[in-house]
Amino acid sequence: MAHLAMKKFLVLYLVPEQVMSDWAKTDPETRKPAEDQMRNDWQRWMEEHAEMVTFTEAAGKTKGVTSTGIADTRNDIMLYSIVEAESHETAAKAFADHPHLRIPQSSIQVTEVRALGGPA
Repeated sequence: MAHLAMKKFLVLYLVPEQVMSDWAKTDPETRKPAEDQMRNDWQRWMEEHAEMVTFTEAAGKTKGVTSTGIADTRNDIMLYSIVEAESHETAAKAFADHPHLRIPQSSIQVTEVRALGGPA
C-alpha cells in the first residue's frame, strides 16, 4: 500500500556541452583513471539508491522541433533517470551527494511528473 503514495520524478543529469568537449580532449592517461573512479562511485551510489531509481539511460543526439522545422541542436542533458520517492524534497535530497556533481559546472534537476489530467 505504501507504494501507492510514491510520487514519480524525472531526473536530468546536466553538463555543459563545452565541458564535455574539453574533457574529451584530455590526455587519456589522465582521463581514464578519473572516469573509472567516477564509474565506480556512480555504481555504488546507484546500488545504495536502487529502491528509488526505476531506470537510467544516456541521452543521445538531439533534434530541435519548431513550427518552422526540425534541426540538429545540442543541450546539456547527459543522462536521465526516473525515480520514485515520497516527496519532491526526499527525491532531491537523495541526489545531494551524487558523484555526477563532481563534474565541473554540472547540475542535477529533479522534476515531479504526473499523469496528464492528474491532480496539480
